[in-house]
Amino acid sequence: MKDEIDKAMGPNTQLVHHDYTAPAGFSAFPVAIHHASTVLFDNLKAMRARSWLEKTSYTYGLHGTPTSFTLEARLADIEGGNHCLLAPSGLSAITLIDLALLQSGDDVLIPDNVYHPNRELANWLKTSFGISARFYDPMIGAGIRDLIAPNTRLIWTEAPGSVSMEVPDIPGICMAAHEKGVLVALDNTWSGGIAFPAFEHGVDISMQALTKYQSGGSDVLMGAVITRDAALHAKLQTAHMRLGLGVGMDDVYMVLRNLPTLKLRFDAHDRSARQVAKWLSGRPEISKVLHPALEDCPGHDIWKRDFSGAGGLFSVLFHPQYTEEQTDYFVESLKLFKIGFSWGGAHSLCVPYRIDKMRDQWRDTGILVRFNIGLEDAEDLIKDIEHALDGMRAYGMK
Repeated sequence: MKDEIDKAMGPNTQLVHHDYTAPAGFSAFPVAIHHASTVLFDNLKAMRARSWLEKTSYTYGLHGTPTSFTLEARLADIEGGNHCLLAPSGLSAITLIDLALLQSGDDVLIPDNVYHPNRELANWLKTSFGISARFYDPMIGAGIRDLIAPNTRLIWTEAPGSVSMEVPDIPGICMAAHEKGVLVALDNTWSGGIAFPAFEHGVDISMQALTKYQSGGSDVLMGAVITRDAALHAKLQTAHMRLGLGVGMDDVYMVLRNLPTLKLRFDAHDRSARQVAKWLSGRPEISKVLHPALEDCPGHDIWKRDFSGAGGLFSVLFHPQYTEEQTDYFVESLKLFKIGFSWGGAHSLCVPYRIDKMRDQWRDTGILVRFNIGLEDAEDLIKDIEHALDGMRAYGMK
């Protein structure tokens, strides 16, 4: 009967329906890319038995395919977590955490040096959703217990601040928070998830922008939310579904492809960044190098205690005598460093910040400029910076 139906099918139907299945037994290093919006079921019993909450089977492409399940499992393993959810960007991962855990009348505490879109999101929650968002000194440590109110549900941390580079006492904050039953979320992007073991230091939720070191190619937007606690993961998973957060499997594959070299690349960024930072610390134009591995950086002792590496991102403060016009000239004079946000890619980047307009409290003076040290030779980057600094001084004399 089937053969008769097959013979009777028109050309358009034959193009859509086919019986061929590739033989089993294929094996290779890359993870296969499984694209799907619609997931097929063998029968109705199988369809009705499956739940999108369980990662033992598949229900719809939005909830994942073998490709995304594999990346989630690997990311959780890297950080020592048990559960992972992927999001379309780092900011969407932050949004997921806030909307899963906060509701009208709740309070969230956020470090004053937080990633600026996180700050803007908090202000939006405050003005449009009736959620109290308060900003605290990132170096407060266990003293944060004095800020925790009866309605505080979540404390955000960032280690270090991705612009001003203060390294907070995460264990101290977590201890104070847990004494009062408050959850702690960490933006762990700076460490690539490998230089700071978030859960070992008491964090409840580790959030990553996979856009950075995990991708490594400056060509993917993605975020991850990693947890150990099953009940907490269930809350996040429900919000993830309600928000309709999905990721493309081609992007997932690109992150999977680069994960095996994550540690090698991170260490290479780290070596070059320390070399460049130490050189900059001896330049007369620079008043302070904000690199956690250098003693002048706020929280350096905490970094030395809790971290195993530093990656490629750090900032500098120019002496106050140099104007914004001069430091802009410096940035635009660089040849190997390109102007652009983000970090973790092979290409070096440089961006000036109006830091005093981004913070409630900022005591330092001088223009802040942030460097992402890529995978170029450090000596060439130093020559590029030296040439631009010489040009800046000459420009200032005109």
